[in-house]
Amino acid sequence: MNIGITSTIPVEVVYAAGKIPCDLNNIFINDQNPERFIRQAEEAGFPRTTCAWIKGIYGVMQEVHSERKLDTIIIVSGGDCSNTIALGEVLKHDGKRVISFSYPVKPDLDEMEQTIGKLARELGAEPDEISACKKHLDTIRLKLKTIDRLTWQKMVVSGDENLRYLVSSSDFNANPDQFACEIDSFLEEVHHRQPIKKKIRLGLAGVPPILNNLYTTLDRLDAAVVFNEVPRQFSLPWAPDCSLAQQYTHYTYPYQVERRLADIAQACRERKIDGIIHYTQSFCFRQIEDILFKRILAVPTLTLEADQPGPLDGRTLTRIETFIEMLR
Repeated sequence: MNIGITSTIPVEVVYAAGKIPCDLNNIFINDQNPERFIRQAEEAGFPRTTCAWIKGIYGVMQEVHSERKLDTIIIVSGGDCSNTIALGEVLKHDGKRVISFSYPVKPDLDEMEQTIGKLARELGAEPDEISACKKHLDTIRLKLKTIDRLTWQKMVVSGDENLRYLVSSSDFNANPDQFACEIDSFLEEVHHRQPIKKKIRLGLAGVPPILNNLYTTLDRLDAAVVFNEVPRQFSLPWAPDCSLAQQYTHYTYPYQVERRLADIAQACRERKIDGIIHYTQSFCFRQIEDILFKRILAVPTLTLEADQPGPLDGRTLTRIETFIEMLR
């Protein structure tokens, strides 16, 4: 049985229960016509000012649930978006099975173990199976860590490619073995590449952008994204060296923004980043956190905001061009 997920959760538990996690965000944004999912949500009554990702997830559950047998969804009710709670209530009324997963308010190890245990009981996953799944998925995470290192250290992987592989670690493309083979083929290909030569080294902070030509635009402007903050967090690069509960307490996204900023600052130093682009989704509470990005980060920071899937508009393109020229 396939289970939709709205954000990164302990997928080891889902696989251990004999079920397949499907990241609904990836299904939404990788569709050839993602706008139709948003239209379906708005026709169902979702306000125009609701985040496009929330509306996209709802549309996906309505349209492709029969094809992928998505009758169950795990929503992250704590540590992600508060709109997800209301989304779950609507989906439950629509007849879907809704399971709630909530990160602790603070990254407390005991609380995380209890939260994971509750999810395991809900899905019927045994501890031995969970441990075996973790061991298997951690071998794939090591491959993703290599992709990330080749992005900023060897400069043979583009920022767009880095994003594509790391963001898929939320569910391992619903097929870990096949995903691992795809990574192996990719790593073999990049082994023969020459380093990418760009004058400006950028970090991209925030949720994966809904803008579909941001990376190609930056490439044209002679800038390379060598750090994708949230996708790297999805990949849990520290996972092989800690327990299941520990790896999800090290994961910064659900907790206080100060932990995220410390992670970004460290990446800026290690990866010699010239500037940060902080992407914020329209109508998201995390836009307020941008105040602290500007106050705390020591590198120049450009804030970008978007609502709907699609290309950069003219005003945003001009702001990016000005920012890159300033860094140059």
